[in-house]
Amino acid sequence: MKSFLRGWSFLKQAWQMAIKDPDLIKPSILALLTGFVISILFLPFMIGASLLLTGGEGNLIIGRVALFVLSTVMIFVQYVASYVFSAMTVYLIYGYLAEGDGIMSKAWAIVRRDWLDLMSLAAASTAVNLLKKLIEGKSKAGSRNLLAGLIDTVWTEAAFLILPAMVIEDMDLKEALKRAGNIIKNNLLLVGISTVGVKAVNGLIGFLLGGLGLGLGFSIGYGVITVTSASTFGLVSGIGLGVIVAGTFIMIAAVLTSYTATAYHTCLYLWARDVEKAQAMGHNVAIQAPAPLAAVLGK
Repeated sequence: MKSFLRGWSFLKQAWQMAIKDPDLIKPSILALLTGFVISILFLPFMIGASLLLTGGEGNLIIGRVALFVLSTVMIFVQYVASYVFSAMTVYLIYGYLAEGDGIMSKAWAIVRRDWLDLMSLAAASTAVNLLKKLIEGKSKAGSRNLLAGLIDTVWTEAAFLILPAMVIEDMDLKEALKRAGNIIKNNLLLVGISTVGVKAVNGLIGFLLGGLGLGLGFSIGYGVITVTSASTFGLVSGIGLGVIVAGTFIMIAAVLTSYTATAYHTCLYLWARDVEKAQAMGHNVAIQAPAPLAAVLGK
């Protein structure tokens, strides 16, 4: 419960920043819209490859290879888009904490500077994703699923910390991965407890908003269909309206949770970096965490 309350406290602090500087939330919105567009663009090709699976043995092999290649490319492109906008969010939050203002033009400049590093991170995440699916596909055994879940959790946590290292300190993937490893190793309790709190709050928000959206979408859609006596127009309008309502709530939940998670790990990285610098200089003074993280730590 204490961990959850800390996560909730951080969420409030993080969104106070976004309210004061709306630029902080813009990349999360753009990331969601871009991810949707990418999925739509790949959909016809995925359908075409799937149709090959219904043919003979030769087409079956071609279809499987095509699906694998297309899926891998789509995952990579999705990761690239996600990391580009997450990198912008990281820099905007950094700018807000350091200078009181997150400037979009500077965030875009940082993304252009680090685009190769971001692509290398996307490639690494794609490889981890494929490894996880390979382990899951080998067996239905619980131990394998547990291993796949552990790999996914550890890499997701590492990626959240790799991004600030790339954006704030201009590190490449190798250097950023080493820095993320040191942060996790030296602040294991903080990462293990506070991150769980933020995840729990994000999970609850996603569940509540998603459930509310699905409930409202179904109710509105069913109402329209009933009122129109299930006519063709009523069916199309009801289903369409229901999907739009549900999708809107799900998109809001995705933006809320994405921004909150990125904000938390950016603040964690800045605090860990300052602690590391103080220790390297032989200083034993307590290092003040960034304001939103200080609320999580109760300091």
